[in-house]
Amino acid sequence: MKRRIVNPKSLAPPSGFSHGILVEGGRLLFLAGQTGRDQAGRIEAPRDLVRQFDRALGNLEEVLCNAGGTLADVVKLNVFVRSRNDYVAKLKPLGKAFRARFAGHYPAMALFEVAALFQTDALVELEGVAVLGSKPARRIRSRYRTPSARIPP
Repeated sequence: MKRRIVNPKSLAPPSGFSHGILVEGGRLLFLAGQTGRDQAGRIEAPRDLVRQFDRALGNLEEVLCNAGGTLADVVKLNVFVRSRNDYVAKLKPLGKAFRARFAGHYPAMALFEVAALFQTDALVELEGVAVLGSKPARRIRSRYRTPSARIPP
């Protein structure tokens, strides 16, 4: 699988994301919206955006691991927040949580402020698209353990 980051010099330099990622080959994995839900389905830390964001990243990571991928395979990530102002106010700790999991990989991203999310206590929801290599990656143990089946190649 070939992947090329596309950041045209005619656009403002991106900070914490890539303008585009060109991918050739691989398998597409569409990631459903993940919130800060724990394994029992409850929102972790109902009033804490940073903890919910980290948990949502962990939930995405769990889906990727079960499909044979990693967060480095994410090429598009949409972030839906209840409050843009709260997101901006907590940008540094949110960025720290993001960098701790993505380790220098910056997918194409968009941020949306929404009136509500399905779960009333949810402050953030993440969804995205990943491109996995033509062969499934070795499964890595996720921080969160959830029972699920691996997707066959």
